[in-house]
Amino acid sequence: MHLPDFIIGGAPRSGTTWLYWMLDRHPEIYMARPVTPEPKFFLVDHVYEKGLRFYADTWFAANGDVRLAGEKTTNYLESAVAAERIARDLGRPKLIFILREPADRAYSNYLWSRMNGLETEDLQTALQLEEQRENDLPEHLRFARPFSYFSRGLYADLLAPYFDRFPREQILILRFEDIGPRAESLAQRLHRFLGVSPRPDDAHGDLVINPSEKNGTTFDEAIRRELRARYAEPNRRLAAMLGPDFEMWQE
Repeated sequence: MHLPDFIIGGAPRSGTTWLYWMLDRHPEIYMARPVTPEPKFFLVDHVYEKGLRFYADTWFAANGDVRLAGEKTTNYLESAVAAERIARDLGRPKLIFILREPADRAYSNYLWSRMNGLETEDLQTALQLEEQRENDLPEHLRFARPFSYFSRGLYADLLAPYFDRFPREQILILRFEDIGPRAESLAQRLHRFLGVSPRPDDAHGDLVINPSEKNGTTFDEAIRRELRARYAEPNRRLAAMLGPDFEMWQE
């Protein structure tokens, strides 16, 4: 039974699809297929209840003789239940999370929800309604959480269940902002973490970052400032947790 050696677990709107396709190019790595819909095995209760054999047969049956297998489910980061299930069922897989400056991530999430016909409110109203909407989500949106713009950027809180259950050396935290100017370095760091041959050139070419919207829009500067002020204290805790690489998001 083939199970993943590593998981890309989030964050949404932060470059997880780019990571997936970069790793899919590596001859020593098999990435779970299809890329969409994502497995969400450890997240969605009725899928998890089908068992590990179903998980292996559905997403990893074609992995052949490659050295490592991995999967991507961007919502694992926001689920303490998923963290517990992964730890119980997979032991010590390597976990990869890629984080984005949280105000920009929230705005990208808003554009994605609007592009997909899920959002009809303006951004300011949507942020004000977030807690109420979270409480009132219909069952079919329970795991997609299309209106969770602010809460998904509270990275220190979201990472805590994983840090509680996995050795720190099993977790790699990357930054979305490094995809462009430092993509080769990011690729080398990721390949080194996974223990496969370095292939920095895999970071170039036609790799996909899922667009939020085809037509350009502008992030209202007043709302951006407001969000960054709200994230100031959570970002300080994140920098204390992860180190100086993440001090760049502090006000």
